[in-house]
Amino acid sequence: MMPAVSADGVWLAPAKLNLMLRVLGRRSDGYHRLQTIFQFIDHCDRIRIKVRPDGQIIRVRGAAEVAAEDDLVVRAARLLQRATGCRSGAEIDVDKRLPMGGGLGGGSSDAATMLVALNRIWGLGLDEDTLADLGLALGADVPVFVRGRAGWAEGVGEHLTPVALPQPWFVVIRPPCHISTAAVFGDPDLTRDSSPITITGFLEGDARNDCLPVVLRRFPVVSEAFDWLSRRGSARLTGTGSCIFAAFDERSAAESVRAEAPPQWSAFVARGLNCSPLFTPIDEMD
Repeated sequence: MMPAVSADGVWLAPAKLNLMLRVLGRRSDGYHRLQTIFQFIDHCDRIRIKVRPDGQIIRVRGAAEVAAEDDLVVRAARLLQRATGCRSGAEIDVDKRLPMGGGLGGGSSDAATMLVALNRIWGLGLDEDTLADLGLALGADVPVFVRGRAGWAEGVGEHLTPVALPQPWFVVIRPPCHISTAAVFGDPDLTRDSSPITITGFLEGDARNDCLPVVLRRFPVVSEAFDWLSRRGSARLTGTGSCIFAAFDERSAAESVRAEAPPQWSAFVARGLNCSPLFTPIDEMD
């Protein structure tokens, strides 16, 4: 697929939702074996890139909580430079709209967008598999954003099978807390021996998230929001949280629930997408 950029040079970095998450076991390197379903939503960070001839990678704007040297967009650009010997640089402006610690994959998505965009801007000609392999070095979720298709994921999340899913309207609620993925996966009460399921099993309704009990116990504010949304739809947790979501067939129904959300929570409505907005002409998006 060809990436899409707006007329004013904006590259989109979309959020994702984990529609299901099973933890099958822990590997010898400490990572966990997972099964999950990724689907994109039309809620995105926006990135502008200006080529520099001097080879420097400079972030002019980004997540305030993250130092430029630690930002995945900077690390992605430098990784691509090293892998290809490219002498060009980049000036990176990230309009952050996706929250950190919410389970929406914003950092991984930003990194993937940088790899895809710079591959095109710098004229490197790398294929999708090569970019996905590079992205895996930055994070287990990066490859799904590089490939840009909703996917069934296994391993640590890197073994991907494209899936065609319904594309409902989601209400997404982010309670006012930041959740560390490492803390959730390090919790002694986390279920680590779930039996694997099939894509058919998921489509028939098995959509549990093994991280949910740990998150609800450790974060009462998430538990409160989860209970509230459960009274209005089938509430789920994305990744390790903190964001929770529920699907609705009609946008009007989703907007009605969003309008009822207490003001202390950040709530929005987004469309589920099987093709990433990074590869969708921007003028086709709502």
